[in-house]
Amino acid sequence: MTRLVVWRHGNTDWNAAGRVQGQTDVPLNDLGREQARQAAPLLAALRPDAIVASDLSRAADTAGALSALTGVPVRSDARLRERHFGRWQGLLLTEASAQFPSEFTRWRAGDPDPGAEIEPLSELGKRMGTALQELADELAGRTVVVATHGGAARQGCGQLLGWEPSVLRAVGSLRNCHWTELRHDADRGWQMRTHNVGPVDVPPVTPAGTASARPGSAEAV
Repeated sequence: MTRLVVWRHGNTDWNAAGRVQGQTDVPLNDLGREQARQAAPLLAALRPDAIVASDLSRAADTAGALSALTGVPVRSDARLRERHFGRWQGLLLTEASAQFPSEFTRWRAGDPDPGAEIEPLSELGKRMGTALQELADELAGRTVVVATHGGAARQGCGQLLGWEPSVLRAVGSLRNCHWTELRHDADRGWQMRTHNVGPVDVPPVTPAGTASARPGSAEAV
């Protein structure tokens, strides 16, 4: 059995403000570092054989907390970056809504390619799914922790599971420093075993002043 634990990074100041990060390299804040420290012992109990992270610092530093506890080195893979949010990166969600109303409406409705130079979900799914599958093939029968980002995690897991967009859209967004566990065996293929698992005392991140957290909204920030 191969196990992939797909872990979202800890909180950042842009998360807290409701500002679109995408592939902007925003560091963890104090809360995010504490979330990573709280999550690390739980993930260490899974005895990871490898830890792989997005090269963006918020994911790499989250992975570093687990590495410090286990002694397993962190490998970097740029394919694990968040979805590129094009012309929205750096904007508050409220600003994106005001400046790009038609694109924002399409994005909220689940359009996989809403415009504004946002990376299409098909491209995100392909790069994430390829990266995850290559890790699973390389480390077959082992446990791999993958530190990545909310939107990237959702789309990558969906790609491996073969879920249709309508099904994937109904899956709740990962909270900061929470994870999804996928397992693979020769008979049943890929299965989701757990979702949104993490320390119970880490508060959810719902940016004040943003629109309600419909599926897909949390990943942008």
